[in-house]
Amino acid sequence: MERVERVWHRRLRWRLRGAWQWPAFLVLTVLDGVVLARLPFAGSGGELFAGILIAGFANLLALAVLAPVAGRALRRRRPDLPRLIAADYAGTALLAGIAALLVAGGLLHRSALEEQAGDERAVAVGVHDYILSRMPERRAGLASLDAVRIEAGLYRACVPGRDARRALCLFVGTRRRPPTLSLDPSREPNGSAYPRSRRVRLDAYSMVRAGSGVDP
Repeated sequence: MERVERVWHRRLRWRLRGAWQWPAFLVLTVLDGVVLARLPFAGSGGELFAGILIAGFANLLALAVLAPVAGRALRRRRPDLPRLIAADYAGTALLAGIAALLVAGGLLHRSALEEQAGDERAVAVGVHDYILSRMPERRAGLASLDAVRIEAGLYRACVPGRDARRALCLFVGTRRRPPTLSLDPSREPNGSAYPRSRRVRLDAYSMVRAGSGVDP
């Protein structure tokens, strides 16, 4: 009986020590989803629920495919560990590693997002000032600018009019402040001129008001 009791206590101790994987999965999946939605390593983020789903799938894949392999590698260094405990330790470490990589990637990508947001504000302000000074009859379209990034530091922004097939478009260079603007002779909207490019809707009125604190 004493031997059975010792074995039982030993197994219980191992089970308690190796019971981190699934609690870590629940906590880190939610954390990873928040990071993907609010601090993405690519793009501009998205819905929290979608981020949690993506994180859950990635974490499950890591536990199903990588954790057993990592567990076997751990047992070569720690042969005293039972197989299930080694897999649990390895799975927990993998989940923590994935979370750390997502946070690190998000922090590195944050500067690119801030630069993009600054360029978009510059486009909105530049087109806003251009239209009010030269074509005030077009001011109604400033609330729904349509902009595409052609290359680094160069955007094409279109002010919509009554005819959806024609728009007033300007090339906006954001490498300088204030940005440089030139009128595009083509009146083709961005949707047809650059169908594969990511289009951004900009409310120039709101962005100017937020940047200056003055009603434009």
